[in-house]
Amino acid sequence: MTVVEPQLGAQGWRFGEATAADRDLLDGAHYLHQIYTRAAPDFTGRATVPVLWNKKTATIVNNESADIVRMFNSGFGDLADNRIDLYPAALRERIDALNASLYPRLNNGVYRAGFATTSISYQQAFSEVFSQLDELELMLSDGRTFLLGERLTESDIQLFVTLIRFDVAYHGLFKCNLRRVRDYPLLNRYLKSMLSVSGIRETVNIEHIKQGYYSITALNPNGIVPAGPDLSEYG
Repeated sequence: MTVVEPQLGAQGWRFGEATAADRDLLDGAHYLHQIYTRAAPDFTGRATVPVLWNKKTATIVNNESADIVRMFNSGFGDLADNRIDLYPAALRERIDALNASLYPRLNNGVYRAGFATTSISYQQAFSEVFSQLDELELMLSDGRTFLLGERLTESDIQLFVTLIRFDVAYHGLFKCNLRRVRDYPLLNRYLKSMLSVSGIRETVNIEHIKQGYYSITALNPNGIVPAGPDLSEYG
């Protein structure tokens, strides 16, 4: 796994050694867009992360996070640890239904709020974000450990990546400031439970998250990164 630098510059995501980032040891690329044009020389779109790269065929397999999670779960055959199944057959219908709500209302909802260009579109996205968080808080009120019971599923991964960024980025920069995750007792407990799952806390770098989001010039033209909040307990 190679991690790009958190700051989004004029040429997009950059490889490097600063701020817990990595150099590209495969091809020596300086920028992620060079990886995209290696796969497709005529590519002119946005070079986004994450990217799943096939070293053997030297091309991009996928650049959609939800697809990559599904591929990691079942697309690698004997190369994967098959003891872990985030998309078990018995729960697939419920997982798909929950993901279909989580993505537009929360995962993408915070972006719809943050990048809204009209008050109406902002208010609609803002309302959906907090309606979804309220529903999740109620869902967890029966004492369950994970979203669909006592078994970790890909829905938990989908929710976690937004929750861990919420207080440090979406609450302030994206104007989703009705409540913080910390203000939801059960969601806050759930977030800490997710961080206790083996391997998850190691993927979290709060400073990396903060530096990345506050480098978006469209939302923060002066590039000032706030000193708070203190989220050291999360990573």
